[in-house]
Amino acid sequence: MPIAPNFTSVLSKDWNINFTQCAPNGYLKYTDLCNLLQLTAAAHSEIGGISFMDMQEFDQAWVLSRMRVEITKLPKSGDIVTVTTWINSLENSRSVRALEMHLNGEKIIGSETFWAVFNTKRRRPEALAIPFEHFELYPERKATNEGFSKISLNNEKEIVFEKTVFLSDLDIVNHVNNVKYLEWCLDLADDNLILNQKMKSFEMNFLRELSLKDTVVIHESIEDNETVFSITKEEKISFALQLNWK
Repeated sequence: MPIAPNFTSVLSKDWNINFTQCAPNGYLKYTDLCNLLQLTAAAHSEIGGISFMDMQEFDQAWVLSRMRVEITKLPKSGDIVTVTTWINSLENSRSVRALEMHLNGEKIIGSETFWAVFNTKRRRPEALAIPFEHFELYPERKATNEGFSKISLNNEKEIVFEKTVFLSDLDIVNHVNNVKYLEWCLDLADDNLILNQKMKSFEMNFLRELSLKDTVVIHESIEDNETVFSITKEEKISFALQLNWK
């Protein structure tokens, strides 16, 4: 698609939180929070001419590599939130995108995301094949207090679950959707901490693809106010998640 007439380098989009997106406590699920952030990023890429459909002309897609989310509070069912996004950096095969969620004018969530251009046929990173110079970059405008990082994995971790990848776990790029990793791990976390909104931040590292029928092992390590999950296939780490509690 061509660049939209209403294109702007900073996009704000309103979302109505409905009951299907909420946990039993009535507040937005962390997985659906990530979906809203990703949908806002996708909307920005669409009006800017670098969407999935644009990139598929060159067998390319954006894939998430790292993500950090900092949470002051969660919206509840019936709330209308505004998600704002802009790009910190964009060059060759990599991009850092910032996102914020506001409720009634108050910032309640900030996120920093790291994306890579991925060739969906060759299954490897490569430089973006379409123009992107029309995006103004905001390297100093941060959405989080801390940037994303490489998650440190404790050797003293426990195997807590084994799983096979099903068709429902896959996305349009034909690998496990990034939110599915989070969902698998949160299902194994302390439900009281989640329902009582004790999570102040979480961070995800996506390291290797997982595909249909892959068998994976989920590990957990708990230390002080931190829970770390890792997902491995044949003893190689595919994903890491760090939950930080209040």
